[in-house]
Amino acid sequence: MTEPQPVLALQHASKSFGPVRALSDVSLELYSGEAHALLGENGAGKSTLVKILSGVHRADGGELWVDGQLRVFHSPAEARDAGIAIIYQEPTLFPDLTVAENVLMGRQPLRRGRIDRRAMLTHVGRILQELGVPLDPARPVRGLSIADQQLVEIAKALSFQARVLIMDEPTAALTGQETERLFRVVRTLRARGAAVLLITHRLEEAFAECQRFTIMRDGRWVSSGPAAAYTIDSVVRGMVGRDVRELYPKLPVTPGEVALEVRGLSRRGVFRDVSFVVRRGEIVGLAGLVGAGRSEVARSIFGIDPRDAGEVRVQGRTIPAGNTQAAMRAGIGLVPEDRRQQGLVMDLSIERNATLTVLNRLRRGWLMDRAAETQTASDWTSRLRLKAHRLTDPVSTLSGGNQQKVVLAKWLATGPAVLIVDEPTRGVDVGAKAEVHRTLAELAAGGLAVVMISSDLPEVLGMADRILVMREGALVGELSRQDASEEAVMYLATGQQPAIGSVA
Repeated sequence: MTEPQPVLALQHASKSFGPVRALSDVSLELYSGEAHALLGENGAGKSTLVKILSGVHRADGGELWVDGQLRVFHSPAEARDAGIAIIYQEPTLFPDLTVAENVLMGRQPLRRGRIDRRAMLTHVGRILQELGVPLDPARPVRGLSIADQQLVEIAKALSFQARVLIMDEPTAALTGQETERLFRVVRTLRARGAAVLLITHRLEEAFAECQRFTIMRDGRWVSSGPAAAYTIDSVVRGMVGRDVRELYPKLPVTPGEVALEVRGLSRRGVFRDVSFVVRRGEIVGLAGLVGAGRSEVARSIFGIDPRDAGEVRVQGRTIPAGNTQAAMRAGIGLVPEDRRQQGLVMDLSIERNATLTVLNRLRRGWLMDRAAETQTASDWTSRLRLKAHRLTDPVSTLSGGNQQKVVLAKWLATGPAVLIVDEPTRGVDVGAKAEVHRTLAELAAGGLAVVMISSDLPEVLGMADRILVMREGALVGELSRQDASEEAVMYLATGQQPAIGSVA
């Protein structure tokens, strides 16, 4: 029996940008009907590889074969015409046009010199039906969720007869249900013979959905093979070049006095009667399904969002509602869920972002003490082991994990008593995730009270001393570190059995 031939084969590819070697001797093979996971830390070279496959960059060396033919792509259009499509994390569609117009942009069927709208809707409707996607081809794209927009991009790829689909972190902004729906579509594509390249930081997705893995590190190929030949440990070891034995390095701490006290916090239609305490040295996890109200509670505690009732006290001091300045003065820091939109000013330098919360302290009269600003930023970024070329570089040049460290530095510079971290490792690679966890563990061991909101259950279980579970705007239970399990948390989060434990 002859060996199956790859739909796409990249052999010994290299790519440099000036003195920076982005790829060195990287090979990859994609097969019809298979999903292939491309795994590596931020900066491993995955994006450069994808841009070569999709015609954005030309490799300096190596060969690209598509359907057994040697190809050199000079543009994304040439890659698309060869049957290669890329689905980005954030789709780029025309919001005021319909689904059908976006799918067939520039290729709408004509009748007597005019666009045949009926034929266009019928054609796109058939593609959506084949995918099992209940989207109306006549509706405007504006207002569609990120998940639905990604499905429109997939429909567009199918309209080009794409045989290779590259999906770059497609689930980073999706809920659990949206993720499952997306992978149902991926399975449909595979059944039709498509080869899918999945780039993801979520290893559980890779093991659940992919048949083959390729691991990269520092711009180099590390290994490729069937998914069954890998374990979580071997993947992590390949990605970071060392054993990460402890992704959740929780340090034993005896909790001190109460640092944060929340009593009867309510906001009409969002959350109700939320009460809990956090002690110095504790990491308290706030778990629950998307939409349970966790982030809204955090924003209300910090004063960004209003509250209708309740009290917030920090070290015995009552914080007035809706007053972020008072919350900061009392010692609360908030690392928001969306670091790019809410936590950083992307065009400013790393050092300016790291000191934004303490600029008033760094003034000398009316002027900024630049030496003090540089020293403060350097102290905190060094402590957090930030990987950056220069602190004067824009923060936008950093990887996701290093951007998260800058947000942490910004709040740690204030000397907080309470730090609220919302999805602290979303969209960061496994090595950076371990670094963020280490930082939180060390801060808690130093006496900081930490509230950690996370949809990553292993993260909550691995880092929290206590877990508070929310459902539909209410706290429904508390689990000790010893009693907590994924099953126990999900039972509470979904309301499938009576609440366990009690709420502090």
